[in-house]
Amino acid sequence: MKITFLGAARTVTGSCYVLECEHARFAIDCGMHQGNRVIEARNWDENGVYRPEALDFILLTHAHIDHSGLLPRLAAKGFKGRVHTTAPTRDLLTIMLEDSARIQETDAQWRSTKKMRAGDRPVEPLYTVEQAQKVLKQLKIEEYSTAFEPAPGIRVVFNDAGHILGSAFIELWVKEGDEETKLVFSGDLGRPNQLLVRNPQTVEHADFLFLESTYGSRNHKNETQSRQELAEAIAYSYERGEKVIIPAFAVERTQELLYSFYLLRQEGKLPEDLPVYVDSPLAIKATEIFRRHWDYYDHETKQRVKNGENPLELPNLRYTLTAEESRAINTSQGPAIVIAGSGMANAGRIKHHLRHNIWKPGASIVFVGFQAEGTPGRRIVDGAQTIRILGEELSVKAKVFTIGGFSGHAGQSQILDWLSHFRNPDVQIYLVHGEHSGQKVLAELIREKFKYAVHIPDYLDECLLEKGGRFELTARPSLAAPRIDWEYLLEETTDKLDQVRERVEFIQRMGLSNQVEIRGNLLDINARFTSILSELMFEQKRKNGKA
Repeated sequence: MKITFLGAARTVTGSCYVLECEHARFAIDCGMHQGNRVIEARNWDENGVYRPEALDFILLTHAHIDHSGLLPRLAAKGFKGRVHTTAPTRDLLTIMLEDSARIQETDAQWRSTKKMRAGDRPVEPLYTVEQAQKVLKQLKIEEYSTAFEPAPGIRVVFNDAGHILGSAFIELWVKEGDEETKLVFSGDLGRPNQLLVRNPQTVEHADFLFLESTYGSRNHKNETQSRQELAEAIAYSYERGEKVIIPAFAVERTQELLYSFYLLRQEGKLPEDLPVYVDSPLAIKATEIFRRHWDYYDHETKQRVKNGENPLELPNLRYTLTAEESRAINTSQGPAIVIAGSGMANAGRIKHHLRHNIWKPGASIVFVGFQAEGTPGRRIVDGAQTIRILGEELSVKAKVFTIGGFSGHAGQSQILDWLSHFRNPDVQIYLVHGEHSGQKVLAELIREKFKYAVHIPDYLDECLLEKGGRFELTARPSLAAPRIDWEYLLEETTDKLDQVRERVEFIQRMGLSNQVEIRGNLLDINARFTSILSELMFEQKRKNGKA
């Protein structure tokens, strides 16, 4: 049996692991790669690594786009099998994949217009709304704790992972010849005592465990402390007449925040006249799905619902569906709470709210989830004094709050506690869905505490999985991290600058309007160089501070 790591390997995006065994070739998750250009290029499968036409079925842990976002593309490129998942995940996918497709179509249209103006050919979207709607017909609902067989010799059980509504970790038994091997894929493992969702179930045995490690190097604050910090952020901006801006993912995080505001209101810590905006059409639709699937809530929340309470509702809650309503928030006067996507501040309406508020000393920016390297959210959390948003360099004057207790991922100690339920000492552990620096910390802790064998695969690594055998790895570092020829790139930049310098006398003989336009272009280039230098100095200072 062989596994290939097609995503979420030393990164927190693009989860996909393809298994090839005696009876089938199948995938666990097929997430979209999100981040910089190199990372996002993986979505286009330039190296033919997915081979969707050769996949027999897909096991989907949950609805987040970094775990499900390539489903429409794989189906459009030839995947004809079933996608097994839970009922809440199915319902969430009906809105999330279509929303993702609309973003792909809009982005492709914008880039096509830009290319055609330059005489180039238009570009195709990663996938279309029609393709996103079509793949929904391939979904098959499975129940928690109930075994099913997607192919001969393969048995699967979904268990509640406690991450978001309907999320699952997967127990997988594969029979080859007379031998049966058990694999466990944690998916995104939730933290205990979250609002709304149940605690993660546990498991006691696996030959191979593929364990998420998003927070492998740190722990979360407790829920009560986190809610108090949220109250402090609200009070800070309310007293100064400014807004609280919260980048948050549409699914789970937004609903947990609404529940938190509901509790704060009961505790007298949410001002009666303070409007709370959910500025995300996707989050609004997701909240309705959460309300329909209340039978998946944890015990405490179920009791509230049975008692006639609605923990996802507030008297001053306002939903903004249209772009016009969203813009009106930033022209309104006085304090408010604004929840908008995306959660890492790298896309969506949140960018506009940050642009209008991050430079205001009385405003608050509240981060309630993981911020991946390279995202604007990560730069702000790390202490950047300026940030470029929508083409404008902005000073960071708002107060920044980072509240880890709202994360849907297990913290370091919670991962170790979940792992402590395993009873077989020969389990082989592969750390996935985490940044390499944090994975190394977690790997060492696991080796020290449990004496387990731990491996950290990279993108496109292939591993032969033999029970009781030695770790076999085929690495492809040139594909995982293609080398950037900085010397050539900088020489090319210098050469173009020299060519402009050689033509200065000619430029000076041109008309004034032409000279002003060229000057403007060069000023824009200088501004970009200033931004690059600022970022380099900031990162260098941050890294030196950690050394």
